[in-house]
Amino acid sequence: MKRSKLGFWIFVGPIFLAFLIVVIIPMLRGFYFSFTDWNGISNEVTFIGLSNYGKAFRDPEFFAAFKLTATFAILSVFTINIMGFLLALLVTQGLRGANFQRSVFFMPNLIGGLILGFVWQFIFVKAFDNIGSTFNLPFLEGWLSTTTTGFWGLVILMSWQMSGYMMIIYIAAIQSIPESLIEAAKIDGANGLQRLKFITVPMVMPAFTVGLFLSLSNSFKLFDQNLALTGGAPYGSTEMMALNIYQTAFSRNQLGYAQAKAVIFLLAVAAITLTQIYLTKSKEVEL
Repeated sequence: MKRSKLGFWIFVGPIFLAFLIVVIIPMLRGFYFSFTDWNGISNEVTFIGLSNYGKAFRDPEFFAAFKLTATFAILSVFTINIMGFLLALLVTQGLRGANFQRSVFFMPNLIGGLILGFVWQFIFVKAFDNIGSTFNLPFLEGWLSTTTTGFWGLVILMSWQMSGYMMIIYIAAIQSIPESLIEAAKIDGANGLQRLKFITVPMVMPAFTVGLFLSLSNSFKLFDQNLALTGGAPYGSTEMMALNIYQTAFSRNQLGYAQAKAVIFLLAVAAITLTQIYLTKSKEVEL
């Protein structure tokens, strides 16, 4: 018994210690600073109670950033998971070069968010402008200079980056479907669309639970792509929550206020993701 406990802590201890130092302690310190007026520089920290939280709820900029982030997350969740599922269906059809296609589709996920942001900034600013001016397509010009197109630029970037990752999850789920179910459906005369609707989608629902959770949480936490692609421009219209909190803390030196925003954001995202898990888990089927 003692040996098993010792072995347990040998394996779990370093990971737990790292998690404690990197996640738990900073989170608790941040929660404390949310009740102070600390500017992130001074040694003087004054406890001001719930003032930062009240200020956040009265801040129209905070609600604008949250609304933008929520809209972005909803759209990105749909596009990422639909694209990932369709790509998974494509590469599991036994076509030639399927392994190469998997590698190509997954590759964007291996590129850092800042690099992706700068790459797509070049595409939107240079390539789109050149194509728009050459072929007289004005809607392609100034893609990142307006609120609407800048927002959709972020959606395109996020979908392109994460759909390959979701594809891997859905491939594993599709390949785990018992072949006997597919064969029985074929014998009963079910066509491809019917097999997809009544067998594949219900059997892949646990993967949808995971995919929706990952894409939802990552979309809400988007920061580096937002910083590199638009930086919140024009006029803060594409500034999402993570970037807004960062700017509040480090550009305006209001770290206590930024921490209050972060706590509110954490609780809101936790409530949304837990609701999503509950709803999708209720749709899962068991063999």
